[in-house]
Amino acid sequence: MKYLLLLFCLPLSLFAQRFTKAEIARYEQQAKHVTIVRDNWGIPHIYGKTDADAVFGLLYAQCEDDFKRVEMNYIEKLGRTAELKGESALYNDLQIKLLIDTAEAISDYKKAEPWLKKLLQAYADGINY
Repeated sequence: MKYLLLLFCLPLSLFAQRFTKAEIARYEQQAKHVTIVRDNWGIPHIYGKTDADAVFGLLYAQCEDDFKRVEMNYIEKLGRTAELKGESALYNDLQIKLLIDTAEAISDYKKAEPWLKKLLQAYADGINY
C-alpha cells in the first residue's frame, strides 16, 4: 500500500511550485528579522525590524493558523472558485473577473511607492515561506 501511495504522489511532486535559491535565501533572510511569540491562547504577537518584516511575519502566522482560508481567498480573487465548488460559484467568479483587472493591478504595482512595494512583496513572501 505504501508503494502504491508513493507511486501516486511522485508524479504530483513534478508539478509542485519550485522556488529559486535566491528566493529561498530572501525568505530566510527576512524570517531572521521576525519574531513570532504566541500567548497562552495561541494568539501570535509579531515583532519585526521594519513594517515589511512585520507583514511577512503576519502572513506566515496566518498561513500556520488557517492556510485553507488564505488559499481560498486567493482562489476567489483569481475568479476560479467554480473550478473547486462547481457551477454554483460561477456567478461570483464572473463578478470578480468584471471587477478586478489584472493588467490594471500590475500597472498600479509598477507605479506604487517603494515602501508599498516592500510591504506587498513581504505579504507574498510570508505566504510562500
